[in-house]
Amino acid sequence: MVSWFSRKKFPDYWYDYINHFKNQNKTGLQNTRFVIFDTETTGLDTLNDRVLSIGAISLTGNTMHVADSIDLYVKQNKFNKESVEVHGLLKEGNLKKLEEEEAIIHFLKYIKNSVLIAHHAAFDIAMINNALKKMQLPKLKNKSLDTGILIKKTKFHQQNKAHYSLDTLCEQFDIKMHDRHTAAGDAYITGVLFLKILSALKKEKPNIKLDHLFFNSNRRGLL
Repeated sequence: MVSWFSRKKFPDYWYDYINHFKNQNKTGLQNTRFVIFDTETTGLDTLNDRVLSIGAISLTGNTMHVADSIDLYVKQNKFNKESVEVHGLLKEGNLKKLEEEEAIIHFLKYIKNSVLIAHHAAFDIAMINNALKKMQLPKLKNKSLDTGILIKKTKFHQQNKAHYSLDTLCEQFDIKMHDRHTAAGDAYITGVLFLKILSALKKEKPNIKLDHLFFNSNRRGLL
């Protein structure tokens, strides 16, 4: 007799991913692996638009590891010519492109249980979660940080300013915007921004800990 309460079976790669969250030892800020990432998409509708590329780079301590990075391009089953002006990704072209599911699997294997960082992170995480939903998988389990929110913890925050664009913060912190509006380029830029914000926070609070970066340190994910 089949039990109605039997657990749903997920692919092996999903169990490999969630196993990284079991029996985690608490890691200090200096030894935490952060993954800074960005997505380029067909538009800004998190339910109906699609991921076109994912760029990510890891960071530990005060160092970004260029050798430990990914730059994934997704086959465009949905094409929006208007968004090409922003990201420059054509439907065809010479770039090696993966099926969306293959790209998401690669992303999961790369991030493991790292803390995710993005600028306006809720959007990028929602896009990944939407892709996972189409694969009939649960949402991301990683903790996450948003540089657009972290800036509000510093003395550089302007009172009553609700949102900061990446361009505005790059100008404020004198960050060169190489490869802007590519997923890999924006991930790298956001990583530099995170380091500058972190440096500012450490000056204000020398003994800052990882939990201090979260508004709610017990919360996982965003959406």
